[in-house]
Amino acid sequence: MKIKKPKTSYWIRKTHLLRRDEYVCASCGARADKAYKNCPGCGAVMKGTRTIASWTEDAEILDD
Repeated sequence: MKIKKPKTSYWIRKTHLLRRDEYVCASCGARADKAYKNCPGCGAVMKGTRTIASWTEDAEILDD
């Protein structure tokens, strides 16, 4: 009998200028308000976080 290894993934943290950070699962794209240990969408065990500074895009919109 094979033992099934749990699925693993990581969070992509999107930082924003005027609103809270959001976390997106790299596997299924589910969004969350904080970095949970398991993804609420696909149930993957999360192994870390990578940050994308999307607040620069927000600043460009305000600058125009």
